Amino acid sequence: MTTQVIILNGGSSSGKSGIVRCLQAVLPDPWLAFGCDSFVDAMPARMQASDEGIVFAADGGVSVGAEFRALEAAWMEGVAGMARAGAGVIIDDVFLGAAESQQRWRKALGGLGVLWVGVRCETAVAAGREIARGDRVQGMAAAQAEVVHEGVLYDLEVDTTHTESLLCARAIAARV
Repeated sequence: MTTQVIILNGGSSSGKSGIVRCLQAVLPDPWLAFGCDSFVDAMPARMQASDEGIVFAADGGVSVGAEFRALEAAWMEGVAGMARAGAGVIIDDVFLGAAESQQRWRKALGGLGVLWVGVRCETAVAAGREIARGDRVQGMAAAQAEVVHEGVLYDLEVDTTHTESLLCARAIAARV
């Protein structure tokens, strides 16, 4: 089956966004890119610190509520609709629910060709990137580094600890 969707899953500051930009440059056809950060930014401000929406704890933990899940389901179906309409789509996500998150995507993307990619990075390196970025709650990278991969099945895994985004993107593109 032809790949229509590439899903990158990894913890905060693992290097997903850099890989996405490189993928868009190396893939021969144009691919649209969407990330969980842009999804969260698109939500009403009132949901961005609400138990029904999403809460970023001071220690880096993240919790989501029922309204978040409802909008997430609609977003996932919208992404699937774009792929079904012929657009190649790259998703940059953080599977906070690990295997359960992957299952939600599987449901929405049923019948489409999906390449599942795990993006790993040593916790200390991701934490250093998090500090350098300055736009994340400190502790998020460490809290998410391993838990987002628990029980998730991948077609390919890359590790950005010592590998540049472009090389990771080329490895992914070779599987598309």
